[in-house]
Amino acid sequence: MISGAAWVSHEALSRADLVSPRASSIVYDRNGAFLTQIGEKTRDSATGKPRVDYGYWPLKTVPQRIARATLALEDRRFYDHPGVDLRALLRAAWRNLTSRGRREGASTIAMQVARMQGERPRSFGEKLMQAATALAIVARHGHETTLAHYLRLAPYGLNGHGVAYAARFYFDKPVDDLSWAQAALLAAIPQSPGRMNITRENGLALAAARARCAIARLETEGALDASQAALARAELDHKRPLDARRRPETLQLALVYEALAREGLARPVADGDRRIHATIDMAVERDALRLARRYLANFRGRGARQVAVLVVERGTNAVIADVGSSDYNDPQAGAFDFTRVRRSPGSTLKPFVYALAFERGVLKTTDLLNDIPEGASGVSNADGLYLGPLTPRQALANSRNVPATNLLRRVGLEANFNFLRDLGLHDLETPAESFGISMAIGALPTRLEDVMRAYAALADDGIMRELAFTRDDARRPPRRVLSIDSARLVASMLADPQARLPSFPRYGPLEYPFAVAVKTGTSQAYRDAWTIAFSHKFIVGVWIGRGDAGAMRAMTGVSSAARLAHAVLAKLHDARPGDIGPETFAPPPGRIAIDLCRAGDGGDCTQTLREWVKPAEARAAEAHATNAHFDEPAARLAPTDASDVEFGQRRERGAAPLVIATPEHNTHIWRNPEQPERLNRLALKLAPSGADAQIVWTVDGKPFATAQADETVFWPMTPGKHRIQARLALAPVASRAVRIVIE
Repeated sequence: MISGAAWVSHEALSRADLVSPRASSIVYDRNGAFLTQIGEKTRDSATGKPRVDYGYWPLKTVPQRIARATLALEDRRFYDHPGVDLRALLRAAWRNLTSRGRREGASTIAMQVARMQGERPRSFGEKLMQAATALAIVARHGHETTLAHYLRLAPYGLNGHGVAYAARFYFDKPVDDLSWAQAALLAAIPQSPGRMNITRENGLALAAARARCAIARLETEGALDASQAALARAELDHKRPLDARRRPETLQLALVYEALAREGLARPVADGDRRIHATIDMAVERDALRLARRYLANFRGRGARQVAVLVVERGTNAVIADVGSSDYNDPQAGAFDFTRVRRSPGSTLKPFVYALAFERGVLKTTDLLNDIPEGASGVSNADGLYLGPLTPRQALANSRNVPATNLLRRVGLEANFNFLRDLGLHDLETPAESFGISMAIGALPTRLEDVMRAYAALADDGIMRELAFTRDDARRPPRRVLSIDSARLVASMLADPQARLPSFPRYGPLEYPFAVAVKTGTSQAYRDAWTIAFSHKFIVGVWIGRGDAGAMRAMTGVSSAARLAHAVLAKLHDARPGDIGPETFAPPPGRIAIDLCRAGDGGDCTQTLREWVKPAEARAAEAHATNAHFDEPAARLAPTDASDVEFGQRRERGAAPLVIATPEHNTHIWRNPEQPERLNRLALKLAPSGADAQIVWTVDGKPFATAQADETVFWPMTPGKHRIQARLALAPVASRAVRIVIE
């Protein structure tokens, strides 16, 4: 007898420590909308089956309203007994002996803590051990700490535990801010969490009935006055089932946050506030998913089976939409997250080959690159054509394979391989020779997430930042991977619709009503179609392909992924047909804008390209243009009229050049007759030069408007051929005339 009592006492003391599972987290999007929750995997004590539990948030102090409501229902004499209520035990035993129906228990708060800390098969002996453990818990920790621990462990339905968690999950507020009705409703649930599911009509009715009992007892005890009790009852009467919180439709997104949390990369607000603030915007996520499904449905007939979309906020690298597949439950590899699957990137890595060449001084913007058959190298262009000598701007914008592979060879395989690794586009330790020059055109596998991070560095003036999935995540500090000069040069080339001719026609999916740098990619045999596009605000990445890496039918990046990227970016900017977006990207600092034309165009120079050159390069180009024959295979300055001669002389003395950024020379524009006249306007804007001067805009030789050099003006379009020019108001300096046709 004595030895048995000693064993019970020793066992009770060993169980008296207060322990709880690790606190889980709830993830909210950037606007406070529920995104997902991250649970702890456990096993059901009764069935042994695996389950996921949530909650267990610690409490700094015991919230008084929930504490009073809980004690009114669970343990009214809590502060008057040492952990076991003998009076309640006797009352329960008598009622269970003398009446039929549901048996009455007498578990105190402390006894429930003992049970919840280490659930074991129910038996009379285990009940006695729980009572002994309850006495030990209260003796060791006191009533207040025991109550706080109960409120951390108690079940509140839907596998959730702890009142702090329940207050945030059901009512999205701190537990201290609960009303009396809300506190009473939560206090009612632990008696039967499965039956009292307050997201359902019948469960809410049961919980509300028990909550009214708590309100009545609190009023009797004087904790509530008559008006407070009436207000609480009225609130309970008007309660409707709470919304059931659901994971996002793109389940991969929930899995991303679960992985980040387990790796310690997504941190809660505080130990007592386990919210994780995501950068995701669920409204944008839904729009991106809807558009992805719509466009994928259009491309299924050509063999496309899956799609991935990433949207990143430019400057912060905050991920605001992350669509890993069209549907997690899709039997066509839907469970794969294709933003994180390595695929052939096609031509999406070409901009970094050019960027490194500019960095190393191997390439100048006025150089010519040959797009001609290479013979033994076996490299050809996707369209089977060759365009001859091209400027770097044309070669990159037209995505020609031959110039890119030759440029990679000039800079060096190892240098490019290491640079792409430094950008995070791969982590391979194999020799660069194993990929060869084909790494410029898709041989080096990479992930959409990695490509997005690299393009974000290009968009951010060469500063590399990790992608951010939460507001409070721990990221490596930013680092410079490119100079501002190289980053802006490449971005300007990717944003130049005129330079894309003839490979990519104007006004297709690569052109936007606002400034956008865009690059497409298509892997061998049409296995992958890519597009990366960035505006002043956002970076959008799209991949379309198949989970089995099978070939699609003529699915190029520009004919598929670019259309989806265009739809997503237009939605983000709320752009509508006919909108005018006059903004441009910032030019490389220290460079000036000139207009170049190709040799062989004759005296009219019908095709010109705006190029950013260093002042010394501009003077050299002008000298070459003066002395060159038209049949020489070299880039030259566009022919000048009388005003251009004046401008050239002024520039030699150090004046800032006037170069028209919008509209472009030889642009053909169609007016929309269905639009109001006020919307049929053409933006007139100079390229940034840093000058602070007054400009006179002329149309067909007649003054149209006066504005500052950095100001955009809008000209009401009229059909016909027109000549547009900008002049300094107080000096004989003018830009080159731009000729356009309006229909």
